[in-house]
Amino acid sequence: MNKHHVLFAIAAMCSLAALPVEAFDLGKALGGKSLNVGKTSKDDEIKIGREIAGNLLGASPLVKDEALQQYVNRVGRWVALQSERPDLPWHFGVIESNDINAFATPGGNVLVTKGLYRKLNNEADLAGVLGHEIGHVIKKHQLKLIQKQQLLDVGSSLLGEKAGKDNDAIKKLIGNGAEICARSLDKNAEFEADRIGVVLSARAGYDPYGLPEVLQEIGHVSKNDSSVALLFKTHPAPDDRLVKLSDAVGTRLDKVTDGKTLENRFYKLKN
Repeated sequence: MNKHHVLFAIAAMCSLAALPVEAFDLGKALGGKSLNVGKTSKDDEIKIGREIAGNLLGASPLVKDEALQQYVNRVGRWVALQSERPDLPWHFGVIESNDINAFATPGGNVLVTKGLYRKLNNEADLAGVLGHEIGHVIKKHQLKLIQKQQLLDVGSSLLGEKAGKDNDAIKKLIGNGAEICARSLDKNAEFEADRIGVVLSARAGYDPYGLPEVLQEIGHVSKNDSSVALLFKTHPAPDDRLVKLSDAVGTRLDKVTDGKTLENRFYKLKN
């Protein structure tokens, strides 16, 4: 990736009622100290997320289509403004990968694969996918996963204490960004992110059924297709997600009217 695209990557990468962030107590693993993930400074969260995003972009660079990247950022930032953390430096991008997947890192970075983008039919679909990933960020799902990793390798530097002062400490804490994002989150975290994605889409004025439609589309892909191997490994089955989403939503969306799909302004991939 040349200098221009590195800079663009930084630029492209650079809610439900608020629920309390679950405290994660390291307990005796830290010699009696406790560390609340929710109290990790925003600056530390952003630095950690950028490090992971950089690793991901090193493996799969951004698609070389600035109009596409700008479009996805416009949609993503609008949806993120509807969340409980609009002040994060939200950045969105589409990466060169034929896999069907999307990733979020702490601090407000969201990457969608070109393979998944090809499955989208309109802007509401995109809003739903981005809303799901935004949900992971605002609920700090990946940050909690990194925190759990500390239990396996507790060193002298602690997340939220030294990480913000020492980039090497950050690298040690998160390891390889691609590996972090490839791990399975708790199923309940995925179901929660689905609910948030639907709500944020509706708040942003989109048809809230965009995400369910994408899940249906993914569900039609054969499990033997290599493009969904990682997605199916790290996420609940699309049918299970749709059932949980239906149970959670019930009739609440019956009152939502005039949600837009905006097919006419959806950015089509050039290749």
